[in-house]
Amino acid sequence: MRTREQYIQGLSKMNRNLYSNGEKIDRLDERQQGVINVMGLTFDAVWDPESRDLCTALSHLTGETINRFNHIHQNSGDLHKKQDMTRFLCNKVGQCIQRCMGIDAANAVHAVSFEAQKLSGAKTAYYENWLKWLGRFQSEDLVGCCAQTDVKGERLKRPGQQTDLDMYLRVVEERNDGIVVRGSKVHISEASIADEILVVPTRALTPGEGSYAICFAVPADHEGVKQVVHFHNPRKREHFQRGIEYGYTDSYIIFDDCFVPWDRVFLCGETQHGGIAALLFALFHRHSYSGCKPAMLDYVIGLAAMAAEINGIEKTPHVREMLSELIMTGELGYAAGYTASALGKNEVYFPGAGFVPYGPGSCIPHSIYANVGRCLSGEAVFHEQEILCNIAGGLPATFPYEKDLTNPETKALLEKYLRRNPEIPIQEQIKFWLSFVDFALSSASGSMLYGAYHGGGSPIMEQIAITSQYDIESKKEIVRKIAGMLPKASK
Repeated sequence: MRTREQYIQGLSKMNRNLYSNGEKIDRLDERQQGVINVMGLTFDAVWDPESRDLCTALSHLTGETINRFNHIHQNSGDLHKKQDMTRFLCNKVGQCIQRCMGIDAANAVHAVSFEAQKLSGAKTAYYENWLKWLGRFQSEDLVGCCAQTDVKGERLKRPGQQTDLDMYLRVVEERNDGIVVRGSKVHISEASIADEILVVPTRALTPGEGSYAICFAVPADHEGVKQVVHFHNPRKREHFQRGIEYGYTDSYIIFDDCFVPWDRVFLCGETQHGGIAALLFALFHRHSYSGCKPAMLDYVIGLAAMAAEINGIEKTPHVREMLSELIMTGELGYAAGYTASALGKNEVYFPGAGFVPYGPGSCIPHSIYANVGRCLSGEAVFHEQEILCNIAGGLPATFPYEKDLTNPETKALLEKYLRRNPEIPIQEQIKFWLSFVDFALSSASGSMLYGAYHGGGSPIMEQIAITSQYDIESKKEIVRKIAGMLPKASK
């Protein structure tokens, strides 16, 4: 397992293929420091006695101790620990811990490549290729990101119906030594600080859309790969330092006739498994949300409670009601994820057949509960901001700039008129409101909200998964029996 320092040293050696605001930048650019600092926590945790057991696992390939972010879940206990690890680490930054995309994609591809290799027409040894890549991923403690979301172009048209066929990433050439792909994957979190990019399809595919049914991995600085990076950093501070410097990024990853050797290809043309790869990554990622979203709600609850205390309204009935609503949302999301872990099996839901075995025996979270947890917490994020706004009042929206708070001509006057709770030192109140502004009113917070709402699939996608997989007919049968009706089969 690597240290934070070794991870950063690895970033320093990567090719320059990042672009931002008209510049070509390297991975240690100043704007990357916040996101690198957050990712560094995932390396620190495995060496800390407090979190070592939670954040490490035994590789099922080698029996060696590895970072849990590189592990393939073998049982419900592994899923429980991933969920708890995610919540534990997110609590250190009050936001995304940024490394779950790699573990979620790896677990999806692990199952898909196994099934795809069993097909008579498989173009390469998909699962053998995968195990070779996975061994290196684990032994070198690499950071992976998942490139799933395509630009999608004309949204009501399928991939093969697009005016420009590159609106979904596709294979444009098959060669003896590999494939050439073209297209773009967008909104890809932390790709700018990843070692490897894992690519999976974004949707279910039909038999005529084989060129879009691809899974592969390439280094994040691979030839033919360009990343256009968007930074989400809070405003720099000079005087009131944060407890931790943080930030996050996302990339438009452009595959510009990018060559991928066959030994890095895990699916190529098998549409029946392309759709399952899309489903499984989304499922594993939604399960990760049952760790990170409760953690973000832990932070929201803390912000709301402290704002109420500073404002002197913490004992009012309406504040207690709002706090209870936040608590219920977070803990119900966590409970759904915990249940998804407890009911995890090596099974995938197939329409008309129900849950059937899939993959080499690794553990897949229960789809209904993983989707319920993600939907409950995801669709609540804007209401959570409404609650924060309600409790805080208008002060955060016009809070003075840091230099006004330290300017000798205005410092004492602002401290006098910003003070609310006389029991809390004014400097502590100022630090709190600056952090509140970072979370609720900054440019970074706007992007965070969109990511929390849409990441892992918008709520409508979870609703579709829930209603299409849930046994609604059995609930009708309960009603028929109680009402004295005939069973459906007897009609």
